Amino acid sequence: MYARSSTIAAQSSSIDGGIAYLRNEVMPSLPEIDGWVGMSLMVDRATGRCIATTAWDTEESMQMSRQRVQPLRDGLARSLGGATEKVEEWEVAVMHRDHLAGARACTRCTWVQGSPEEIEQMIDTFKFGLLPEFEKIEGFRSASLFVDRESGRAVGSTVWSSLEELEHSRDQATRLRTAATGRVGVRILEVAEFRLGFAHLRLPEMV
Repeated sequence: MYARSSTIAAQSSSIDGGIAYLRNEVMPSLPEIDGWVGMSLMVDRATGRCIATTAWDTEESMQMSRQRVQPLRDGLARSLGGATEKVEEWEVAVMHRDHLAGARACTRCTWVQGSPEEIEQMIDTFKFGLLPEFEKIEGFRSASLFVDRESGRAVGSTVWSSLEELEHSRDQATRLRTAATGRVGVRILEVAEFRLGFAHLRLPEMV
């Protein structure tokens, strides 16, 4: 499984309109593209930062979709009152759902930088070290790990049932993250929290 994430600098006042545009204009077009298996939009209403992610069944499908997806991405960025800042493509190394996300779900994303040789250790640490601990925390819904094997970069995401549960999990997540990255020897680039503005995923369990 593979994923393309697009970071959009939006106007906070346009986020609701952008979510509506995604539902009404973007989503009807995506099932027509071979290999598409999911779409999500994370939003930070305070800063306007949004991350739209499409999921694909193979790397070839993701690559072949680039031209067809670009106008959809541009339209979404315009509806959000902003512009696309960055587009990244990833391998989906881990996808685990403990429960359905729900309407109030929030996400926490952690970007890390290691070496290409450390990717497998990152994946194993996420699967066998972090996931069992996340499942013990109240409000945990799902987790994923995206990796770029060529650059050694990765982003791990967890979904929580509500803002309250996201906040409640913060200290424990920080301790787990610090211990895990220390064991692997990777550098934390950024940790950010978002509201899950939209999610429609058909990705299988991958652990």
